[in-house]
Amino acid sequence: MFEAKLVVEAIRSVIGNNKSFYPLHEPLFRGNEWIYTKECLDTGWVSSVGKFVDQFEAELATYTGVKKAVAVVNGTAALHICLLLAGVKNNDEVLIPALTFVATANAVTYCGAVPHFVDCDEKTLGVDPVKLENYLKKFSEIRADGCYNPQTGRRIKAVVPMHTFGHPVDLDRLAEVCKTFGLELVEDAAESLGSFYKGKHTGNHGRISAISFNGNKIITTGGGGAILTNDDELGLVAKHITTTAKTPHRWAFKHDMTGYNYRMPNINAAMGCAQLEQISCYLEAKRMLAEQYCEAFKNVSGITVFTEPTDCSSNYWLNTLLLDSINLNLRDELLTATNEAGIMTRPVWTPMHKLPMYASCPRMDLSVTEDLEQRLINIPSSASLRIGALNA
Repeated sequence: MFEAKLVVEAIRSVIGNNKSFYPLHEPLFRGNEWIYTKECLDTGWVSSVGKFVDQFEAELATYTGVKKAVAVVNGTAALHICLLLAGVKNNDEVLIPALTFVATANAVTYCGAVPHFVDCDEKTLGVDPVKLENYLKKFSEIRADGCYNPQTGRRIKAVVPMHTFGHPVDLDRLAEVCKTFGLELVEDAAESLGSFYKGKHTGNHGRISAISFNGNKIITTGGGGAILTNDDELGLVAKHITTTAKTPHRWAFKHDMTGYNYRMPNINAAMGCAQLEQISCYLEAKRMLAEQYCEAFKNVSGITVFTEPTDCSSNYWLNTLLLDSINLNLRDELLTATNEAGIMTRPVWTPMHKLPMYASCPRMDLSVTEDLEQRLINIPSSASLRIGALNA
């Protein structure tokens, strides 16, 4: 059993004592952000049309290895469009992890669909494909037009794995499950820009995926997200419907589909271009930080630092402590001690099935999720905590 003060000391040994408050994850601006955003202001191109939107999409596609990236206003909007383009319709069910940020479930409901909660794997913190396969074998029914939940009569259309804190799930095994049961794989890669699964960037394993550039992410555009796809046709449709589905014309306002005003403004994309130029440096700093946390906690019994899954390279978006099961009752004591010491820490999100608006949704056994809810604590993870060491 550990003492809370030992955890505070271990974190302090890594991050130092130079500030009175250390946030969980703050943005870092050290490149061309001022230059690019000033160009938007000087030229007047600040809204959803401008060179930086096209540039950011092209550079993002190159970095992640996809054929097409479509920049939008936030990660939730990106996931909403991904689900629509994956064919999720009103009254469908979508399999999502109970251990996720609420945006994953919200995007499902935007489609008129129903979240169906599945359990996670302690090795990845994401969807457990083995447990999911066994569950679907027992509790689903394959019909001519897809996979169904016989208890509700609803079609189960898709699976949305979320790469928790930047750690990739077992995508190969999950893709096999999707193939077996005729499900669409839609990656919620909101937290995993810069993370690779067996050498391939996350977001490449289904037909379409979503990422986020919120202010607390690996890189930020202030607010923002993107749709990634290797399907050229889907990419064109994604760009079209996120731009209010307006058909090209010099002056006429003609729209041929129900569209969404989801396009990322040029001024946000300008920041994104500058941030993307720095991503390799940010990732190196964050890996250094993770390694030093691991070393600092080697002699703190009862607690470990969560590390990347086998065959993966994680971005370590948020470094995470995992309490031994025997220490569950000490979580809140630890959260109190660290925050009172000026070190921002937080527990994992409240699992989705425990939120009032999703309490009645279908779900499998969620024992691992409920166990991890009591054991996970995020600690300061900003790249700025180690960026200076790289330049020294």
